[in-house]
Amino acid sequence: MTQRDDDGSGREAATGVLPPRHWEADVLLRDGRAAHIRPIRADDADLLVEFYARVSDRSKYYRFFSPMPQLSERDIKRFTQVDHDQRVALVLLLQGKMIAVGRYDVVGDAEAEVAFLVEDAQQGRGIGQLLLEHLAQAARERGIERFTAEVLPDNNKMIHTFRDAGYRVASGYEDGVLTLEFSIDPTDTSIGVMRGREHRAEAASIERFFNPRSVAVIGASRRQDTIGQVLVRNLVNADFTGRVYAVNPSAAAVSGLPAFRTINDIPDEVDVAIVAVPAESVNDVVLDCAAKGVHGMIVISSGFAETGEEGRQRQRHLVGLSRSYGLRLIGPNCLGVINTDPRVQVNASLSQVMPPRGRAGFFCQSGALGSAILEKVQNRGLGLTTFVSAGNRADVSGNDLLQYWEEDDATEVVLLYLESIGNPRKFSRIARRVSLRKPIIAVRSGRTTQGVPMGHAVRRISAPPEALDAMFRQAGIIQVDTLEEMFDVAQLLAHQPLPKGRRVAIVGNSDALGLLAADAAAAVGLVVSRATTLHAEPSAEDFEDALDEAIDDDEVDAVISVYIPPLNISGEDVANVLAAVGEQSDKPLVTSFLGAEGLPELLRVPDVAGSAAGRGSVPSYPAVESAVRALAKVVGYALWLRTPDSPVPDVAEADVATARRIVNEVLSIHPTGTDLTRGQTQELLAAYGIELWDAVAVGSLKQAQAAGKALKWDVVLKATAEGMRERPDLAHVWRNIDSAAEMKSAWDSLSALVRDPAAAQFVVQKCAPPGVPIAVRSMEDPLFGPVVSFGLGGPIIDLINDRAYRIPPLGGRDVADLVREVKSSPLLFGYRGAEPVDVAAVESLIGRIAQLQNDLPQVSQLELPLVLAGVDGVSVLTATARVAPVSDSRSDLYARRLNPHPGDTVPH
Repeated sequence: MTQRDDDGSGREAATGVLPPRHWEADVLLRDGRAAHIRPIRADDADLLVEFYARVSDRSKYYRFFSPMPQLSERDIKRFTQVDHDQRVALVLLLQGKMIAVGRYDVVGDAEAEVAFLVEDAQQGRGIGQLLLEHLAQAARERGIERFTAEVLPDNNKMIHTFRDAGYRVASGYEDGVLTLEFSIDPTDTSIGVMRGREHRAEAASIERFFNPRSVAVIGASRRQDTIGQVLVRNLVNADFTGRVYAVNPSAAAVSGLPAFRTINDIPDEVDVAIVAVPAESVNDVVLDCAAKGVHGMIVISSGFAETGEEGRQRQRHLVGLSRSYGLRLIGPNCLGVINTDPRVQVNASLSQVMPPRGRAGFFCQSGALGSAILEKVQNRGLGLTTFVSAGNRADVSGNDLLQYWEEDDATEVVLLYLESIGNPRKFSRIARRVSLRKPIIAVRSGRTTQGVPMGHAVRRISAPPEALDAMFRQAGIIQVDTLEEMFDVAQLLAHQPLPKGRRVAIVGNSDALGLLAADAAAAVGLVVSRATTLHAEPSAEDFEDALDEAIDDDEVDAVISVYIPPLNISGEDVANVLAAVGEQSDKPLVTSFLGAEGLPELLRVPDVAGSAAGRGSVPSYPAVESAVRALAKVVGYALWLRTPDSPVPDVAEADVATARRIVNEVLSIHPTGTDLTRGQTQELLAAYGIELWDAVAVGSLKQAQAAGKALKWDVVLKATAEGMRERPDLAHVWRNIDSAAEMKSAWDSLSALVRDPAAAQFVVQKCAPPGVPIAVRSMEDPLFGPVVSFGLGGPIIDLINDRAYRIPPLGGRDVADLVREVKSSPLLFGYRGAEPVDVAAVESLIGRIAQLQNDLPQVSQLELPLVLAGVDGVSVLTATARVAPVSDSRSDLYARRLNPHPGDTVPH
């Protein structure tokens, strides 16, 4: 692949401004190994020469179309000194070595030529695809719209790199060279390709942790009750099917295993290293593991970010060092990893509890809480497929586990205990996709206070807590308040089918408990369509007949069974009936059987796959209210799953180019950000098909009369200054003005009302058709990216905080739910005899605002505080907007990257 040798002027381009910080990132290769990508630097000359010496002559020929065994001093200077604007180059580093370089040079109007060179030993790991993603993202930020590349026809790997990226590639052939040209504007296809690669790489990076062929315990100890001793013992007692190695520099053997002084003394390969050494020694272990070729480390050691600033710096250094050497890291300060698969049986954790095989995967962060969770799982007989306690979550996070569990056939339910979310936008995107295949149940600590543990480094959330709750609902996540409720829901999802609706039947032998069940059902939105109360001492046959009738009823979607045995009766016969019916039914069956919790032996169905309880096992709850609440959560998920999403109706194609031009022009004059004028706001909204009504600013009665006449009267005069425009008594507005005399009366009255008429910011505007006032707002959050909110207008609504939130991009289902979620929404649907408003127009307006905010992260805030929703559409009367330079909060949308850890002190 050839490229121009200079900047087009006949002289070499000089190094210009520093590149944006977010052009530097840790990334995952196709095999799940980590690497580091960054802009090339002038001091990379030695790295470049060493890299070029490892590249084969064939690869050099493909790159330069001629033999070029060595780089001249001029070549080295040209390749390492770029301006990060017209000439951009990115390098990929692994273990301190340059293994690839990609670059583009501007060759025309909004067009650049792109080229790559990848070390032969590293080819086949998806490096060219990564470089293309990051170069394209950098180019878009510099105003580049198209890439061209010249490739030799037999360079199939490079041709496939471009064609497989998802862009629409045009090609031409001349003088033995294939020319490829394509727009780098992201398409649905290119984004889908990128996310598919991200999914496979992140899942691959986790797979080795769960399925290691060999594990080394670094810090293994002979002393009883030490962490190193417990780790070795747990691996051995779990009957791990792979090899266990103990690493201890001062012992010959640990727990009957030969001990090695360092991991490099182990004669065989090591997949995973469990690290239990003092915090200050962990970095040395990283270097040893990298030299050994270890895939990943589980760092049990504490003494990192949870201890304060010094520990945070130590943790940042650890993550940067690990990733720079290709290692992924679980922890530090974690409990460890468990896989109950009989083919693996690995307990690489501090927990002595090896849970039974089940259908759920569990992710948590706290090590101490992890032990309690495993105890609860065992006591309930629930069972797990896999378990991860990520501790400080410095590298591997819940997002990585979701990527793995999505493809793991054994995991049918995902359980998450979240103390913080490092990248909520990515979490939402992945969770929404996973939820379509398997349910996710989550407990989120700090839900009200938004507090996070000391060891977790996350950016501040400016959006309200309700926005995070909305994100969970959008993604189909079943959010619960406690661990007990999580297990209540999990045991139902793991063993019973999903209900088709909200209608339930109650079958039992107690009127009192039946009424409790009915009250509980009504409280959580379930509809009792059938209730059967048997006599106090029913036979097993009576129970079976009643259950069968309920399940066969077309008006029933789920069955709640309540059984209190008479004195001196074990209830075993009834239990056998429940288990048999539960196994055969296509409707979910839950019970409060003898006050038992979990999956009692009597209610279990044998599982041929080896799980603790098979499909059809009937979950039991100590209180009928718990059973009903769990069923209601499952009903909500089932309805979400069955409600098809669709594009927002009547959202026309936006003029994004015009909108971007408006924003960029303002930011070029005000680089730190500013409020848009009303005219700029009007033009911005018009680019998305939103009409902001004209409002004429007036400073005198004469101007007000002239404005009214120009608008052909039937106007309003109102004060719009801060502190006046939201008055609950609406005394700042004078309506239905139709003459000069009426305008004088309005002007005199409003001027008398305010202390300083000159500061009232009076405007004259046409009277709008009658309607219900609504407010639509959006913002750019440093963690979420775009956030949209909706509510009815007015101070009372603000006082009771009746507002709903969603995270763009939005589908039709999201917008419809958003409108109906606010408590005051009946006012839009004909409340007390009023005419229903044009709800479709309301939804279209919200969809347009969501699209604008999603397209333009520079719009830091957009408010439409006064919109009238009428029977024939909406009237947008007031709008304000603010723009600000964008952060890197969305930098992973079009180019894969691992979650950043600011303050990394490791030189890459």
